[in-house]
Amino acid sequence: MYRNSYYHNQWHYPMYDNWSNNTWGNTLNPHYYNCYNNNWNPYLRNIKLRDYGSRPFVVNIDQATKQNTTYRTALWTGKYFQVTVMSINVGDDIGLEVHPTTDQFIRIEEGQGLVQMGDRKDKLDFQAMAYDDYAIMIPAGKWHNVTNTGNIPLKIYVIYAPPEHPYGTVHETKAIAMSAEEYQLTK
Repeated sequence: MYRNSYYHNQWHYPMYDNWSNNTWGNTLNPHYYNCYNNNWNPYLRNIKLRDYGSRPFVVNIDQATKQNTTYRTALWTGKYFQVTVMSINVGDDIGLEVHPTTDQFIRIEEGQGLVQMGDRKDKLDFQAMAYDDYAIMIPAGKWHNVTNTGNIPLKIYVIYAPPEHPYGTVHETKAIAMSAEEYQLTK
């Protein structure tokens, strides 16, 4: 007789904790917990938001995104793509930009925003509203912007392919991010 593993042996699901305090920072340590009791659920603890590099990594992306308070923090930078988490203040925006050779995926975990895209920075002829759980796909070479139109910070995660920002990027504010990007352009 086959048993549904969701109901069978519910007290012993192996879960993996990326937040151990060892020297690797994300060595997989098995933890067992009751899936009906969140008091000891490793996925509900605060996540150390930093760039975990190209090592194997498992994270509750919804929780990491909502927990983030910085404008941008790189969470994982590999050879072919990068994941960042962002928090856009009420009334603020990502900033009009284009990535000539980078495709971009944005997912809204919390909040709402106006998405604008176009072939020229002065002609953003694509516009759409996006809300919790919406995904935005931005082709390489498209000018784009996302403006927070809600009354809470816009919490998003972004996937860049290939990576867009240097390994370990943390921009506390949009002003710091703009300064860093200007510096990169002058190098």
